[in-house]
Amino acid sequence: MTDGPGQAGGTARRRAVPAAKPASRVRMSATQRREQLISIARQVFAERGFDATSIEEVAARAKVSKPVVYEHFGGKEGLYAVVVDREVRSLLERITTALTAGHPRELLEQAALTLLTYIEEETSGFRVLVRESPLMSATGNFSSVMNDVAHQVEHILGAEFSSRGYDPKLAELYSQALVGMVALTGRWWLEVRKPRKETVAAHLVNLAWNGLSHLEAKPGLSTSRKPG
Repeated sequence: MTDGPGQAGGTARRRAVPAAKPASRVRMSATQRREQLISIARQVFAERGFDATSIEEVAARAKVSKPVVYEHFGGKEGLYAVVVDREVRSLLERITTALTAGHPRELLEQAALTLLTYIEEETSGFRVLVRESPLMSATGNFSSVMNDVAHQVEHILGAEFSSRGYDPKLAELYSQALVGMVALTGRWWLEVRKPRKETVAAHLVNLAWNGLSHLEAKPGLSTSRKPG
């Protein structure tokens, strides 16, 4: 069967249609590029630390030239400061939100579990914070976050001490001890990741709340216990 005039012309026209051009890559806005560079730098700083990280590597991973990074942050120090500031605010906000209300033991449980959850979910960010850099001031590192948390715990303990007849002036000492214990255990757990975070938090609170002379054999979090 032969094609009619219309069919032949249609075939010719179909063959004449040019091939579609490949879609061009969408150009990022300045804000999008900045966020991309921060995300990549966060990962590189977590892997290598400040000293071993280079602008060249950050730019290479982002597939941009070095001047683009310098344009946004002015250099490695500026980029690092932005990354650390974000992590400080993120961690402090999490813990501050957890320390809202409830029995003091529950508050301690919430704080410990919140820190361990942050380590679990934001491992790269936590690694950046605990890698102390000589460039960072006392207001921009992991220690500063823990000091802020300790001050909040101090107010909670101060009220509790007063209600029980203890010297509220000792609340600062105890808050530093408690927060320091949780923070150092968190750094250890960052590497080992066992036992699970709920178990780690329960044992931390067990030691803090009961003391070595009254440890429970199998501690659990009171907030997760079902009334029996």
